Amino acid sequence: MSAPYSQIKAMLAISKGSLKAIFRSPSAVVFSIAFPLIFILVFGFIGGSGKISVSVALSPQADTLNPLYKALSQVPGLKWVKKSPEKTKEDLEKGRITAVIDIRKPVEVGGPYQIKLTSSDAVNPQNLQVIQSILSAMITGINQQMNPTAKSFAVVSKEVQQIPGRVYRTIDFILPGQLGFSLLSAGVFGVAFLFFNLRQQLVLKRFYATPIQRPYIVLGETLSRVVFQMVTAIIIIGIGHFAFQFTLVNGWITFANIMVLSFVALILFMGFGFIVSSVAKNESAIPPFANLITMPQFLLAGTFFSIDAFPSWLQPLCKVLPLTHFNTAMRNISFEGASLADCLPELGIMGLWIVGVYAVAFKTFKWE
Repeated sequence: MSAPYSQIKAMLAISKGSLKAIFRSPSAVVFSIAFPLIFILVFGFIGGSGKISVSVALSPQADTLNPLYKALSQVPGLKWVKKSPEKTKEDLEKGRITAVIDIRKPVEVGGPYQIKLTSSDAVNPQNLQVIQSILSAMITGINQQMNPTAKSFAVVSKEVQQIPGRVYRTIDFILPGQLGFSLLSAGVFGVAFLFFNLRQQLVLKRFYATPIQRPYIVLGETLSRVVFQMVTAIIIIGIGHFAFQFTLVNGWITFANIMVLSFVALILFMGFGFIVSSVAKNESAIPPFANLITMPQFLLAGTFFSIDAFPSWLQPLCKVLPLTHFNTAMRNISFEGASLADCLPELGIMGLWIVGVYAVAFKTFKWE
C-alpha cells in the first residue's frame, strides 16, 4: 500500500526550489543584501560615533528670566527637550541629549551668571564643543549690548560634569532603517514579481494537476522568501555589529528579539506584495504600484534620518506608516535593551496593518 501524499513534504519541496531560484537571482541579492550594505558601509566609515542632532535640556533649577536663556531659545541649531528629570537623565545617558544647561543667578550683586553643563560619555565631544561655542558667542553678544567695559554677564564653567553613558553611533540609527528597507523591498517587489510570473507562466496552473492543495502552494513559496530574508537580516546585523560596533545591548537576547520583529515586519510587507501582484495587469505595471507603497515609507519612516526633522504637519502621517514603527521598535530593542513586550504599541500598530493588508490581499488575490 502506497504512503499517503504529504502536503508538508510537497510544500517544503516547493520552498527548496524557490529558495534556490532566489539565491540565483542577481536582483534579489542586490536589493536585499548588497544595496542596504552599501549604505551601512558608507555611514559606518564616515559616521564614526557622531550624533544625529544637537539636543539640549534645561536644568529644573535654572533661571529662565535672564537675556541669555531668551537668546539661546532662539538659536535654530539647538533643539530643546522638555521632559521629567528622570527621563532627561535617561536620554542623557543614551546620548539623545547632548547636555543639560544650568543657568544660576549671580552669587553676589553685580556678579556674573554661573553656567554649568552636564553631559555623558555617550555624547559626541564635537557636539558638546558646539554648545560651548554657542554659549560663548551669546555671552559676548550680550556683553557688547549691555556695556563692553563691564564685567562679563555670565561665565561658563570649564568643568563639564560627566555621567556614564552608552555611546550612540550613527550606525545605531542607520542600520535599523536599512534592515527595514531590505525587508520592505523584498516583501513588496520580491513577492509581487514572484507570484505574477508564476501566474503568467502557468506554473500555478500546473501545480493544480498535483495533489498539493492551494494554501500549501502559497506557504511553500512564502517560506522560501522568509528564509532568504532572515538570512539577509543575519548578514546585515552581523556586519553592522562586528565591523561597525552596532549596539546589541543584551547580546543574543537582543538579536533574537530583532529576528522576531523582522519576521513580523516581513509578513506584513509580503501582504503588500500579494496585493501588487494581483492588481498589476502586466509586469511593467508592478514597479509603479510597488513604488507607490515603498517610496513614501523609504522617505518618511525614519529610514535615513529622524522624522523629527520633518515639518510638524507631516509627522502624524509619518507615524502612521508601518515601517516607522518597525524602525522605532528595532532602535529601542537594539540600543535601549527594550523587550518585545516593551514594544507592544509598535507591534500592535503593525498587527493592525497585517489584518488590514491581508484582508485586501485575500480579496484581490488571483490564481489565474
